[in-house]
Amino acid sequence: MGKKSRVKTQKSGGGATSAISTKEIMNLITELLQKCSNPSTAPGKEWEEYVQIRGLVEKIRKKQKGLSVVFDGNREDHFAELMEWGADCGASTEGFEVTYFSEEGYGLKATKDIKAEELFLWIPRKMLMTVESAKNSILGLIYAQDRILQAMGNITLAFHLLCERSTPNSFWLPYIKTLPAEYHTPLYFEEEEVHYLQSTQAIHDVFSQYKNTARQYAYFYKLIQTHPNASKLPLKESFTFDDYRWAVSSVMTRQNQIPTEDGSRVTLALIPLWDMCNHTNGLITTGYNLEDDRCECVALQDYKEGDQIYIFYGTRSNAEFVIHNGFFFNNNSHDRVKIKLGVSKSDRLYAMKAEVLARAGIPTSSVFALHCSEPPISAQLLAFLRVFCMTEDELKEHLVGEHAIDKIFTLGNSEFPVSWDNEIKLWTFLETRAALLLKSYKTTSEVSLLLKL
Repeated sequence: MGKKSRVKTQKSGGGATSAISTKEIMNLITELLQKCSNPSTAPGKEWEEYVQIRGLVEKIRKKQKGLSVVFDGNREDHFAELMEWGADCGASTEGFEVTYFSEEGYGLKATKDIKAEELFLWIPRKMLMTVESAKNSILGLIYAQDRILQAMGNITLAFHLLCERSTPNSFWLPYIKTLPAEYHTPLYFEEEEVHYLQSTQAIHDVFSQYKNTARQYAYFYKLIQTHPNASKLPLKESFTFDDYRWAVSSVMTRQNQIPTEDGSRVTLALIPLWDMCNHTNGLITTGYNLEDDRCECVALQDYKEGDQIYIFYGTRSNAEFVIHNGFFFNNNSHDRVKIKLGVSKSDRLYAMKAEVLARAGIPTSSVFALHCSEPPISAQLLAFLRVFCMTEDELKEHLVGEHAIDKIFTLGNSEFPVSWDNEIKLWTFLETRAALLLKSYKTTSEVSLLLKL
């Protein structure tokens, strides 16, 4: 079995010093909550706000240094305990082992040949950490009275994880001990690293993620210090920003949806062992077997003994992978960038274009995607661009006449162009907009690679 956890606490000269420190932290928490609760920042001021919020967070982190719960040893010291615990709970533990891989870090390695679509991994519900198990835990009393926890299952799961990590006899400790001590999500980025992301499409989500996490932390810090039922929580004496950042990142990089026991709705869950699998291109091969009440995963492809076993995380772009999972997948077949397009109301043909688009079920202004794979644009974007570039006569053909409705139905079909001129116009326009997107980046791909190295 693994070693027991220990809690590191800061040393203080006496009660008075501790009281002053607590008061100082509370003042900073109040300031942080106020700063993060301000209305949306004006365009161009996001970086300034981020730096200010980060400055307050760093002051809090400095005062909380040494207060977080840590475990003796490294992650790998506890993998054997994880496998033993899984076997005792009825999970599959044969045919694979946890191994370190140079590219992706820890993952699952096949210890025998596994055929594509072969069921190789199953995890019973009793092993899963879910919103339901959180409600039935020591967190339940606060959950029942807090609207934020009730509305946001991911935050509930993060607090569930923190409470169990701080409980020496927690059922889930064999799993929790094997989680990374820190992550590569933007919440862990240095200020300089975030600065390099400016002008990228990910930056607004990075700012939002950091601001929301800081606001949540400040809110729950106050709640834990003042709520009458919080005295029973193992977090009462130690709830640091680093703790919350770790829990949020653990959930963000690992959460999955499963059905509740009666199958009437879905809930969020952390799935031990299964979440050790790394990502590759493919299809979803994980499902939930309600009859046996367990999460099941079949092999994505044939695996030989010694191969790494991968699963498919979903159709996320690389920007989404960086923000939510903390990694960049070089050969991501679902990579894409956002592009905002709209018909100007000053366009003399606006009314006609708006009507054609409305009949096709497409808004006059929307955020579309440019894909790295074929086809590079969706049928909806193709239809929008065709209407956007139509002449007055072409618009009339799609609005009046017995064949008008048929023409609407083929707007998104690449085999039925409106006209040769229209096709040239739309692709020329799209190429120009894509070039402008590239110019908005402050660094080239070559410089970015050097920074990475």
